[in-house]
Amino acid sequence: MIHNDFELITILGPTASGKTSLAVALAKEIGGEIISADSRQIYRGMDIGTGKDLAEYDEVPFHLIDILDAGEIYGVGQFQKDFHHVFEQIKARKRVPILCGGTGLYIQSVLQNFEFTSVPRNAELREAIESKTIEELRLDFKDMPEHASFDADTSTHKRLVRAIEIAKWLESNSLEHCDVQPPKSLTFGIHPNWEVRRANITARLHERFEQGLIEEVEQLLKTGVSEEMLIFYGLEYKFITQYLQGHFDRETCFKRLEIAIHQFAKRQMTYFRKMEKDGLAIQWLTEASLASRLARIKSFFPIKFVP
Repeated sequence: MIHNDFELITILGPTASGKTSLAVALAKEIGGEIISADSRQIYRGMDIGTGKDLAEYDEVPFHLIDILDAGEIYGVGQFQKDFHHVFEQIKARKRVPILCGGTGLYIQSVLQNFEFTSVPRNAELREAIESKTIEELRLDFKDMPEHASFDADTSTHKRLVRAIEIAKWLESNSLEHCDVQPPKSLTFGIHPNWEVRRANITARLHERFEQGLIEEVEQLLKTGVSEEMLIFYGLEYKFITQYLQGHFDRETCFKRLEIAIHQFAKRQMTYFRKMEKDGLAIQWLTEASLASRLARIKSFFPIKFVP
């Protein structure tokens, strides 16, 4: 039994693992409000591809969903600011904040106070390196001067670009210390059997195509969101945009997207394991059903939450 004082419950896990269902069920039992940690659900009009499923929240209040128009830029630094603003509001209402999502960088940024989120974007540098392959970017990053406190995530092309951007900035700048203390979180991670995870991903992707995923991307294009930006958002939006551009047929689009999502889920789990190595304690839930997962979380109670 855990008796420490906590300010926050965090529920993380790979895509299609049932995070939202668990967070909603928990919120209903303990008087919670959910803060989304999903880097794409912040955008209005990107519903099917991001799996918002807003009806699933029922009467549970949720935050940091649909806060920007699709096509706008939003980063981890802004997420930190928005999180702390909402977090304090929820505490002031004497409710329990529940952080829920699969964007590991966002979650880690508020639970462990990343200082590098304040480093500004360098449009000129990005334009010069974004066309490079991931192998070329890794060589470029390896040749850059090391910074003692900068342990970069270089698992994807997008993150490598950002790592190089930060490393370049650090060559001639120093960071200001962040005075905001990270909230004390009781953190749970959903760890489904990999076969179950793969089956869930495939079934959900079929469902999203049937719900109108292609039509959603077409609508975003009609409203003025550029093809380049949709490709930047990745996964569903990248592959559907490329399908609409005529790069491959519908069946090939589905297969390539399915593979990409499986790979993404694997990268998510790798990042969560990295978070543990960085000192974040995660209580892993291996139970299969929602009821058993909820019961496991409740086994950690009574917990005193700091108002």
